[in-house]
Amino acid sequence: MAPPLIFDVHLDLALNAIEWNRDLRLPLADVRAAEAHLHDKPGRGRGTVSLPEMRRGRVALCVATQLARLEHDAYSPIFGWRSPAQAWAMTQAQLAWYQAMEDLGEMCQIRDTASLDAHLAAWESADPTATAHLPIGYILSLEGADSLRSVSHLEKAWEQGLRAIGPAHYGPGVYAQGTDSLGGFPPAGLELLRECGRLGMILDVTHLSDACFWQALELYEGPIWASHHNARTLVPHQRQLSDDMFRALVARNAVVGLALDAWMMVPNWQRGQTTPASAHLHLENLLDHLDHFCQLAGNTHHVGLGTDLDGCFGTEQVPQGLDSIADLQKLPDLLAARGYSPADTDGLLHGNFLRRLRSAWATS
Repeated sequence: MAPPLIFDVHLDLALNAIEWNRDLRLPLADVRAAEAHLHDKPGRGRGTVSLPEMRRGRVALCVATQLARLEHDAYSPIFGWRSPAQAWAMTQAQLAWYQAMEDLGEMCQIRDTASLDAHLAAWESADPTATAHLPIGYILSLEGADSLRSVSHLEKAWEQGLRAIGPAHYGPGVYAQGTDSLGGFPPAGLELLRECGRLGMILDVTHLSDACFWQALELYEGPIWASHHNARTLVPHQRQLSDDMFRALVARNAVVGLALDAWMMVPNWQRGQTTPASAHLHLENLLDHLDHFCQLAGNTHHVGLGTDLDGCFGTEQVPQGLDSIADLQKLPDLLAARGYSPADTDGLLHGNFLRRLRSAWATS
């Protein structure tokens, strides 16, 4: 029996390809070797994602991002661009990379239920040797809306295939307040929400300030999900979802993707100091967050995977026992050991987000 398919709803593939200069068509060992001498960014030589590794782990489908934020404070340590025009240009470069991967048969863009069903059927019917050559399906998402030069640019992005959007990233943004920021949506952000609703965009509430989160749930009538979050109760930080937030998302039939960034998995992580070994961090820690959310919901239907692997970090900041994204295939055994049924596992690995996606597209 073939291992289950995995749907990872948050991977910054184009950022890695364009800004980190990684050729993700290569075997992971080659990607690491090519940058082993570099020290300009954390995680150099320690990446966990390549397209061959995704195929090996049967990560057949992902939500792949465009990401180019503005530098709102010239002295801020958070990366960004100096103007919306530059940020827009970067997202267009990232889009061009995805399109190049399509031309080469490495990836295929999923825009609707027809293309989704055809892609999944190809993977489910292929024998193991054939999957080594199948394209990875991707749904395009914008992480942080700073790069939209105007709200009218959202329709252009939709025509390019954009199907989900998170209005904020870290810090203050043009359209929303992000992680570690306070306050609600500015007027431009409220206009953006209206345009998202008109287009039928999936609203990703990840990275929103608490005020923006609650405002979004009140105002946005379209489909919602949270692509990469863990539980604030287990690891206290504004970046995480509180119990009340998770319950509100359940009430909206949303699904939450669990993230594998170490500091979101265990408390008291100090970047550059704590290590996976010193924190005794393993994949089982992710299941603690999964258990917590499932207990709140009373079922397993509102949790999935949004790993954020290689989201500006590498193996220095992921659980022990996970050397590459292919190691997500360790999760079925770990879930079974905790008493999750095969049906639960299928939902957690792909089915829950597929249900949310099909529902969103059926009503858009």
